[in-house]
Amino acid sequence: MPKHSQHHRRGKYALDADDIEWLERTPETSADDGPPEGDRWSTWDQSTPTERGPQPYPSWLVTELAAVDTELGILKTGKEADVHLISRGVPGTDRVCLLAAKRYRSSEHRLFHRDAGYLEGRRTRESRMNRAMANRTAFGKQVIAGQWAVAEFGALCRLRELGLPVPYPVQIVGTEILQEFVGTPDGFAAPRLANVSEGLDELWKQLVEAMVTLAREGLAHGDLSAYNLLVHEGGLVIIDLPQIVDVIAHPAGRSFLDRDARNVATWFAAKGVAAADPDSLSALLHKEAGMS
Repeated sequence: MPKHSQHHRRGKYALDADDIEWLERTPETSADDGPPEGDRWSTWDQSTPTERGPQPYPSWLVTELAAVDTELGILKTGKEADVHLISRGVPGTDRVCLLAAKRYRSSEHRLFHRDAGYLEGRRTRESRMNRAMANRTAFGKQVIAGQWAVAEFGALCRLRELGLPVPYPVQIVGTEILQEFVGTPDGFAAPRLANVSEGLDELWKQLVEAMVTLAREGLAHGDLSAYNLLVHEGGLVIIDLPQIVDVIAHPAGRSFLDRDARNVATWFAAKGVAAADPDSLSALLHKEAGMS
């Protein structure tokens, strides 16, 4: 298990004024330059190396520039973002993979209904951007969308490198995050923990281990529940990470840690898992985070 981090450094995926042009990029392809099949050319080459997942890239991932992306439907809708199922493959070959494309909503939509607490500490160096975010102008909402996308992609990369069970983060383009699809090869998504009733004692152990690893890094999921944990091939997979919280730096870090513990422990306890206790889990996480 990773050792406790001694330094809380600024994330390499932080958003500043120079990123506004990047925010306005979209993964769309013009009709005049469309692929021979599918809905668009692969967007792999639209991301810089720092906008792609950790290396080495997994063998299942299609990175060929001749690949095309085909929309297969919507996996999940939400107030802040929708998740689409995409097939990325090279026409005429057996090189194909399924991806989940999380697309944060654009400025004309209602964004981030409860973002105020999470956005604390995410102010940029550009005062114009901070004012726009505070006033929720169209530009400000686009900045917020970009911040949430960047935060989630950065969290996925960091947690993946820590060995935590999260989907592999493939790439980020503007406010779209492409990540590993967690499910069957024929496109059936893995069930949420909320819909699972077997093997809960083992799943509880896995979750506590993951939360301890997060706490040792000074982190909390920030919105953890049985609805953003998937169960795939007997293991838990943590999803929906845009609001990940640095519990040391954030003024309300302790409350986020406690809420995560209460949410999941209460759910497991109600399902009959004897070891699940909110107070005991909170105390453990405080100790591992160096907050006790």
